[in-house]
Amino acid sequence: MDKYKTPLPSLNQLTKVHVVGVGGTLMGAFAAFLKRRGIEVTGSDQNVYPPMSEVLKDAGVQIFNGYLAENLTGMKVRPDLVVIGNVISRENVEAKAAIEGGFAYTSLPEAMERILLPKTKNLVVAGTHGKTTTSSMLAHVLIKAGRDPSYFIGGVSPDLSVSFHLGQQAIQNQTGLFVLEGDEYDTAFWDKVPKFNHYLPNDVILTSVEYDHADIYPNFQAVRRAFEGLISRIRAPGKLIACYDYLVIKEMIQGSSFPKDHVLSYGSNRKTGARFTPGHIHIGEDRTQFVVMDGDRKIDEIAIRIPGNHNVLNALGVWIQGKELGLSSDEIRNALASFKGVKRRQEERGEVGGVLVIDDFAHHPTAVRETLRALRAKYSKRRVVAVFEPRSATSRRKVFQKDYGKAFEEVQATFISAPYDQTKIAAGEQFSSAELVADLKNLGKEAFLIESVENGVQQVAQFAQAGDVVAVLSNGGFGGFIPKLLEALKK
Repeated sequence: MDKYKTPLPSLNQLTKVHVVGVGGTLMGAFAAFLKRRGIEVTGSDQNVYPPMSEVLKDAGVQIFNGYLAENLTGMKVRPDLVVIGNVISRENVEAKAAIEGGFAYTSLPEAMERILLPKTKNLVVAGTHGKTTTSSMLAHVLIKAGRDPSYFIGGVSPDLSVSFHLGQQAIQNQTGLFVLEGDEYDTAFWDKVPKFNHYLPNDVILTSVEYDHADIYPNFQAVRRAFEGLISRIRAPGKLIACYDYLVIKEMIQGSSFPKDHVLSYGSNRKTGARFTPGHIHIGEDRTQFVVMDGDRKIDEIAIRIPGNHNVLNALGVWIQGKELGLSSDEIRNALASFKGVKRRQEERGEVGGVLVIDDFAHHPTAVRETLRALRAKYSKRRVVAVFEPRSATSRRKVFQKDYGKAFEEVQATFISAPYDQTKIAAGEQFSSAELVADLKNLGKEAFLIESVENGVQQVAQFAQAGDVVAVLSNGGFGGFIPKLLEALKK
């Protein structure tokens, strides 16, 4: 399977591209970008749900429902390139058709590395948590400051017209700033390394390092090695903007050959050993305010629209990167104040009968805890109710069984659905929603088990009262739970 027998065409040589696994956030953003450049784009996937379904529809990308060899072999005009997503297995009939049919094929990260990134200044945002929000925030700040960055982000932000964009410098001479969300998930079935291994980083914002992706990382040491690899790939004289709230990040830096004077550390307080910290944090319903401290010195005041201590740290990391790029405090401050956030991150989806429904992507216990804390702080006079679907590869396994009990202590009541498809997970490794409900009840919390989406919608609609905030947490479509809940509340 030597894919280099057929060299990849350049971006300007592409006339037709087919994307296998087009419904993924990064894959879909890339497909829409190619279509906007006038390239004919087709794609296939099993299930495409919002917001990526709307992105692809608006871009005019033709989508095949399901994977078939005929999606490729039946085309009248042969694609110049087939891009295969990391969710696609080597047994996938469409991937086999591409490889065995002699099509030029690649993964998306490799296409980025070989076609787009060699000459740009690449600003990679990586970490277990906060990648999408922080990279979106950084791209927004650079746009507002007139820097015309390129960016590639695995999410949808109302501040960014698209999720994949090339600035004029990148189009004309392949240079300029390029903001990349650096995912640690693997690249493709033939390339089992993190996506960010291909992103040629000049600067890196490292937000956090925790155990996740239990389907591909056997233990925390494997996760740590992945991020150590990222640090080792930073191109001189690049900077590492590192969150010291995570001790492992300090340990990785200390044990690396990366120049210590090129590390810019930030964290919640000086006890972490961080140079930059936020002070006087105030989380209100309309905005979150804090001051930027450099050691003992107050050097700036920041206001953002999105709540939570985790978003304070995200903004602080962006502030540091902006200053390193030569932006003025006014430019950074004004841009951060106008940043609206990212879809499916504390996104208000509707309010019916006084019940506000929030959509959030949180699935790791740390993300769940911090999201719910942020909502409690923002809506301090309202009752917060959580609805959780264990859907990610890690949350469907019992690795964090007890940690979720602590995460949901933040709210007054919790509804836990049965986990998404566990058929490929050994019985002894499966997460138990019933056990989590029992643990929460033992802590004196109201907790309920959801057997199906339809029943869960009715349970939550009947439980909710005027004034409640219902936070629906899932990293997938959750069977359309939110629109069904909003409709049920109307009745």
